[in-house]
Amino acid sequence: MPVTMRDVAERAGVSIKTVSRVVNEQGEISEATRQNVLAVIKELRYRPNLLARGLVTQRTNTIGLVIGDITNPFFSEVARGVQDVARAEGYNIFLANTDSLPDDERKVLRSLADHAVDGIIIFPNSDNEELIGELASREQPIVLVNYLLNHEHVGLVTTDLYAGSRLAVDHLAAKGHQHIGMLAGSNLVVGNNQGRRLRGFRDGLAAYGLPDNPDYVRISPGNMEGGHAAALALLAQHPQITAIYAYNDLLAMGALQACRQMGKRVPDECALIGFDDILMVSLVNPSLTSVRIDKSNLGQQAMHQLLSMIRNPDQPPAPIVLGVDLVIREST
Repeated sequence: MPVTMRDVAERAGVSIKTVSRVVNEQGEISEATRQNVLAVIKELRYRPNLLARGLVTQRTNTIGLVIGDITNPFFSEVARGVQDVARAEGYNIFLANTDSLPDDERKVLRSLADHAVDGIIIFPNSDNEELIGELASREQPIVLVNYLLNHEHVGLVTTDLYAGSRLAVDHLAAKGHQHIGMLAGSNLVVGNNQGRRLRGFRDGLAAYGLPDNPDYVRISPGNMEGGHAAALALLAQHPQITAIYAYNDLLAMGALQACRQMGKRVPDECALIGFDDILMVSLVNPSLTSVRIDKSNLGQQAMHQLLSMIRNPDQPPAPIVLGVDLVIREST
């Protein structure tokens, strides 16, 4: 039989209410009594029932973190930032991977809400805007990362993805490239998320009078395999392309493999720029130029905003936009 709060109270010679106060760190209790109760808790190996505690305190001290691809180092670095703040504030994290599939995301969101998490941080899919709005309207604190949604009760923490694309095109244009291709992820959403990168790319081309050929943009899964296949097809069909900008670093690394397979020297015959600046891009040969996102800070800011929404439910969250910069390496 599991140890109960009543068992702890009887062994410690105090009331159940006193044990509850110690466990929940509430109310005024003498230090001697607190230490006595904690010693009994340790002796009996009592573990509080978080769900039962939540019924009393209206808090479970857990948050849900919903990401699209657990194998992408970008998400692991963001998750670390979330966890650093959560741990310092006494929160636990439920981590859910959706593979960026709308149906899986819906199931995860509903499950987290049903389990009464105190809040949710999510890299969302566009197909689930209605559900996100519904949860927010039901007073479920929720923060979207790198996604724009006009809802007064939804928190937004994003990086300036548009500016990142402009930096990439500025750099390639300064290097004299006339024909620039782009590898875009399969979750491309014009008007949101990756769509901001595409708009920045196209506006950058226009600013320099460079050709904006729709065939120069390839949509593929956002992993190395997708980048490899997309770059092979793009360069085979459009050999005039001398530079490729990828919406994330994994795609850029796949493009690097494609260039090697085709015998194209990087950067002499094809320059490459990625996005995110994950650790691996500095280790490959040649090292990859990338638009840098402070991923840990992105996670920290998302968690700070979520905590603010939990503690100040009547105060509308203010959007947070973080800057980016270009880290120039050997691939350009």
